[in-house]
Amino acid sequence: MQHVTPATGAGPLTLRLIAWGTVTATFAFLAENYLVHWQGQPGAGAFLRGDTGGWMALLLYVAAAILAVLLALRSREEPMRPDSERITRLVNYLVRACFFAVLFVGLGDSAVSWLRAEGLHRVLFSDEFATGLGQARFRGPVIHMPLVALGFVVALFTRTLGFMWLALLVVLVQLMMVIGRFIFSYEQPFMADLVRLWYSAMFLFASAHTLVSEGHVRVDVFYSSLSRKARAVVNGVGSVVLGMTMCWTILILGTATTASTLIGPFLRFEQGQQTYGGMTRYMLALFLAVFAVSMLLQFASYMLKAYADWRGEPDPDAPEEGAAEMKPAVG
Repeated sequence: MQHVTPATGAGPLTLRLIAWGTVTATFAFLAENYLVHWQGQPGAGAFLRGDTGGWMALLLYVAAAILAVLLALRSREEPMRPDSERITRLVNYLVRACFFAVLFVGLGDSAVSWLRAEGLHRVLFSDEFATGLGQARFRGPVIHMPLVALGFVVALFTRTLGFMWLALLVVLVQLMMVIGRFIFSYEQPFMADLVRLWYSAMFLFASAHTLVSEGHVRVDVFYSSLSRKARAVVNGVGSVVLGMTMCWTILILGTATTASTLIGPFLRFEQGQQTYGGMTRYMLALFLAVFAVSMLLQFASYMLKAYADWRGEPDPDAPEEGAAEMKPAVG
């Protein structure tokens, strides 16, 4: 077994602090948005401007900074790759939980929409509850949010990410729509909304997993001819300068005010114009937030992985050097 020298010194410690600081600051940022937009409290910036009411939001970032330092110091005697893998496992859990949440919400919302379309909700429920089922402001907190919480719980007990299953479900729903329309002359708007919900989730949630598995298409001319160290520099610098910057821009601008792109539809539980369609339109904005958070954390992991590659730490998941040249040409 090859011995790997621990990544010690000021440089590796700084990179660990950046990576873990990104992770903890992201969750502090999400918690601050909850305090600001749901609890009506001032943010951390307000405290710095003299509003003492923002002390709780500021405390979140102080706690995030302390936690980041502790996490970085805990692994300072280790190689860099284990820290990268820890962050990746966290991202995998978040993405897995969001996939299960979307699965449960899609099935639950479609079931309720079908009951409304067939008029069965008036038979099964009280008039007040049945009326509420036709409003996203009611259906979101009462039905969707418990199903989202269930998805995060289920994700603790399974290791599958569910990409293939969600793709299969999209195909099956689309097939049901075609059969219902052209054979039975039956179609409901919520079926198209369900396809849109799952299809959007499949692409936006899978981005972070695709990044760690090197599945994204690289539009480059020189990268493939670079050495391993040169590629590591490109990946590390690109993760910080381009990747993290893009994700923070999405999160900050998307949650700046109650009318911003990410937070606005969720606060209003925005719904479409279809009377008997699904009530999940507001979730499409949240999908972009999930994309930004998962990619931001994965870029932090990718930065550490790039440094590990630059140091020459062995990667059990990477192909052997020269493996591509050893493959026989086909065609």
